[in-house]
Amino acid sequence: MTAMRKLFIWIFILFSGSVTAQVRKLTLEEVVQQSKDQSIASKQAVTQKKTNYWQYRSFMADYKPQLSLLGTVPGFTRSYIQVVQPDGTVSFQQVSNNNSTLNLSLSQSIAMTGGTVYVQQQMQRFDDFQRDVTRYNGIPFEIGIKQPLFQYNPLKWDRKISPLKYQEGNQQYIQSLEQVALDATGFYFDLLVSQVNLQIAEKNRSNNDTLFKIAQHKLELGKISQNDLLQLQMGLLTAQKDLASAQQSAAVASLKLKMYMGSRDERELELAIPAEAAEFAIDTQLALDEAFANRSASVAFRRRLLEAERDVQQARKNNGLNATLNATFGLSNQGNLPRDVYVSPQDREFVELQLTLPILTWGRNKARTEVARAAQEFAQQSVEQDKLTFEQEIFTQVTLLQMLQKQVKLTKVTDGIAADRYQIAKERFILSDLSVTDLGIATQEKDIARRDYILALRDYWQAYYSLRLLTLYDFEQNRKISY
Repeated sequence: MTAMRKLFIWIFILFSGSVTAQVRKLTLEEVVQQSKDQSIASKQAVTQKKTNYWQYRSFMADYKPQLSLLGTVPGFTRSYIQVVQPDGTVSFQQVSNNNSTLNLSLSQSIAMTGGTVYVQQQMQRFDDFQRDVTRYNGIPFEIGIKQPLFQYNPLKWDRKISPLKYQEGNQQYIQSLEQVALDATGFYFDLLVSQVNLQIAEKNRSNNDTLFKIAQHKLELGKISQNDLLQLQMGLLTAQKDLASAQQSAAVASLKLKMYMGSRDERELELAIPAEAAEFAIDTQLALDEAFANRSASVAFRRRLLEAERDVQQARKNNGLNATLNATFGLSNQGNLPRDVYVSPQDREFVELQLTLPILTWGRNKARTEVARAAQEFAQQSVEQDKLTFEQEIFTQVTLLQMLQKQVKLTKVTDGIAADRYQIAKERFILSDLSVTDLGIATQEKDIARRDYILALRDYWQAYYSLRLLTLYDFEQNRKISY
């Protein structure tokens, strides 16, 4: 029975080991790419890009001919209406009729003037059910124009600003994906630091357990004091506590990374420690030029200035003389049948000029203009300040990345030295050639050096992706970033 129990325990351990062995190994490049492909943030960026595209398509459609059919079918009425008699009295008469209209119109906006030209055809049918009479009235052909005079022209300004908005949106899409890469890098190193802390904690617990057992044997031989043994026991308990905390932190960081990546894989993640990229030189002037050429903020600078200028123009135009010219020329006719409308139609002309001239506004119009001018001046100042901040960010990021390239190499060397020193200290302690205090110092230095190296890598890669985000330029490949 005991042998069978041992066999079952062995099978259970073997099976459990096979389950826990299911891990998914990932590199930083794989995490970044999967985040760009599957994360909610990347999908939102794609959706925003589609929205930007269709908004631009809608803007372009406004400048193309528009064909529309307008109608009232049917237009039935049955009621009593007031009819004034020749002697001035009022009589209420019953009416029962249908007045239907169809209008086919082709219009074209004129961006330079803000007007609209159109051609149209119209047919009207009137049915008097009381008298059993049907009549037709129509416009076989008509051409017209509606032209604002001395007014603000929104079509002209939209033609200047909307292409900038479209370009800004396209660049924002690239920035969004680079932001995904930067965020994914942050989550990657959060988990990597937790996993390294977990490895350190597991190693320290194992080492402290081994050293504590060795110390117990030494105490029996009289080679160490009871105080040294208690110190090692405290170290073992601390290592066990640190291990439990590291396991919890690693589990939380793993969940956050999976959620950001959009991954439903239940396997445990095992992250590789990324090496620093091949050292490359960064020309600060090139970084500035590429940033101003590629970033959406650079396009936004021009858009904001144009919008401020537009608002001033709108305030000035709306405060003065406003007029609208409406003119049409065509043919019209009526008859008992639809075809009668097209037989010998008569001329149809219409000209109208509408005027609006503010005379007494108590300074309201001037105030509106001055507010718009002040807003324009503020926009110019804001853009100048944002440009300076923009340049400072680029300069700072270039300097930081160049510094971190060197720092990573130094911390890597320090990590190797600290690991070797700890190994030597451990061997000397076993041989009773080193105190417990010195061994603890060597352990702390090893742990600190390892963490410093991982943290230096994190700072380096975040600075690397931050520079890509700020410039939308790949300095390794010497090309603009595009998707």
